[in-house]
This record gives sequence, C-alpha cells and structure tokens, in this order.
Amino acid sequence: MLTLVRSLWRLPAPADAGPAGRWDHAFVVAVAVAGIVEATVLRPEMHDRWIALAAFIVWLPTLLVRRTKPMLMVGVFFMTVFALWLRSLVTGDPRPDDLNSAVVGLLIPFSLARWARGKQAVEGLLLFWLAASTSLWAQDLAMADQVGGTAVVIAAIAVGASLRTRSQLRSRELDDVRQQERERLARDLHDTVAHHLTAIAISAQAGLAVADDRPGAAKDALRRIDEEATRTLAETREVVRMLRTDDEAPDRPLDDLAGLATAGGPGPSVEVTVADGIDDLSPTVAAAVHRIAQEAVANARRHAVGVTSVQVSLDARHDDLTLTVTDDGTAGTKNGAGFGIVGMTERAALLGGRLEAGPGPAGGWQVVATLPTGVRR
Repeated sequence: MLTLVRSLWRLPAPADAGPAGRWDHAFVVAVAVAGIVEATVLRPEMHDRWIALAAFIVWLPTLLVRRTKPMLMVGVFFMTVFALWLRSLVTGDPRPDDLNSAVVGLLIPFSLARWARGKQAVEGLLLFWLAASTSLWAQDLAMADQVGGTAVVIAAIAVGASLRTRSQLRSRELDDVRQQERERLARDLHDTVAHHLTAIAISAQAGLAVADDRPGAAKDALRRIDEEATRTLAETREVVRMLRTDDEAPDRPLDDLAGLATAGGPGPSVEVTVADGIDDLSPTVAAAVHRIAQEAVANARRHAVGVTSVQVSLDARHDDLTLTVTDDGTAGTKNGAGFGIVGMTERAALLGGRLEAGPGPAGGWQVVATLPTGVRR
C-alpha cells in the first residue's frame, strides 16, 4: 500500500499536458454559457445568484491553464469560496453565497486526475474537497443529495484517471513505434556498411598484390579505398545509437519500389512512377524511400474509405527527393494509420528530411516525404 501511495505521489504530468489552444478558448465560452444557464434557469432557488455567478466568472479563466497549471484552478476556487464566506460573516447573512456549481464540481476533479502531477492531484483534491464540502454543509442539503454529489465527483475523477491512463499507453506505443523505426534504419545501415567494408577489403588486397610491379594500379586501389571509406563514414553518420531488428530490408530498394504496383484484383490499384536519373542514391536513403512508400500504400489499403487507386511518385529536385503517395478516397483523419504515420515521420526525420500527411488538394489522402539525396554510391 505504501509503495502504491509513493508511486501515485511521484506520478509525472502526462506528455499531452500542453498549453491552451484555439479549442480551449471555445471550451471556456461553452462552460461560461453552461454556468450562466445553470445559475439563471436550472437553479432558481440559488441564494444571491448574481454574486455566485460573478464568483464563477472570476474562476472561469483558469480553465485555460487546466492542463499546465491545474493547481491554479483549485487555488482560485478555494480563495473564491473563502471570499464568499468572508462576505457572509461581514454581512451577517445566515445563508452564505456559494460557488456550488455542477460545472465547477466536475471540471476541477476531472482536470486534477487527468493532467496534474501525482503530488498536485492529491493536494488539489484535498483542497477541493475541503472547500466543496464546507459549501455543501452550509447549504444544509439532504444526505441523499450529498451522497449523489460525492458520487458525481468520484465519477469525474475516475473518467479523468482513465483518460490519463489511455494517453500514457498511447504515448508508450508511439515511443515503441519510433524505436522500431530506428532499429529498422540501423539494420539498413548495417547492410550498407558491410557492403562498403567488403569493397575496401577487396581493394586493399588488390593494391597489395600489385604494389611492387604496378605502383599506378596500387594508387588506384588506394583511391578506391579512400572513396569507399568516405562513403562508409558518411552513411554511418546518418544513423547513430540504433539497434538491429530481424526485419530484412530489400537488396535493391528502388527496384523493389516498382513491385508495389498492382492492377486489377482485390483492393485499390497502385501505380508507381519514378523519375529518370534516380538510381545512384545512398542505400540508406533508398531503403527509407521504399519503406515509406510501402507503409503509405499499406495504410491506403487498410484504412482508406472508397479508394480505387493509389498513385506513388518519386521525383528529384535539387538535393532533395520527393516521394508522394496519394489515394482517391474520402479525405479524413486516417486515425487507424496513426502509428504508421509516426513510423514514417520518424524515419524521414532521422535522415534529415520531413513528412507530411493529410487530405490531398484534390481530395483523398496524401503522404509527402522529402528526403536529402544523401551520399551517392
């Protein structure tokens, strides 16, 4: 039990606890409307509703920082309740004003369970319970109402904790996908380095064999060794600190790219177009092109809606390659392809490139990867 408490106390904030965005401002407006409707329509018996509503408006802006500073929500709530009680003592009103809003009672415990660090969540919930229970006690509510309110708060905490757990699991899955992509790329690099080292060894042996009788040939061998070593070093710098996996990369990635094309049969047809002159790429870059195209086509087949054809094109512009995969289906979010997109993006980023995925200009879904041409063979 003590171990569980310590783990909860040290729980970090979730990775998705980011700053407020455009939708957060819209959410605040919606909550404001809900609070006003509650105070003016749903609870006609509320004592000094306009004062309570003013206190609610004071607390409302803290919703914008509910992910990054959830304790601020609790602090403002606590101070507001305290100020209302202080007013009742000064005026001698036997029925103190309250901020007993159902909206507040749901959002504060939910936000603490969803986004706060473990220590903050425990402290914040204690403060919230102290302020809320005092306010409920002052209203002299029936036991059934108090039990019902407590159950609603517990439900809000449970929902927030559940969403937090799901977010953490997805974050771990995304990390696994990124690591797997690093491992695949490292395997590609291993094969490339092995090829270059073999060429270096052969050139060295040839140079030794003719060093005495043909000095010119020996110099040529040394030149080839220098070129191969330079290429190997450049390839090695493209990927660092990666592990191998059992996945096999194609021996000739660009040749195998044409193998993605299909015509007829079940599923959408796939057409592959490769611009002329793209045949001397770095093996690591070529393997990345093949893997990204393969994953994008697979995503179109698995997750597309109403797709009949997929277009794959590879073009070279200046020092960059542009791989475009477009389908003719219904544009959407492609939520099912989320991990595949993460893997493709990670592979492109590791090579100094970038990848964008989203609705295409003419409809459908489009994946565009831009990669540096890398070291020429």
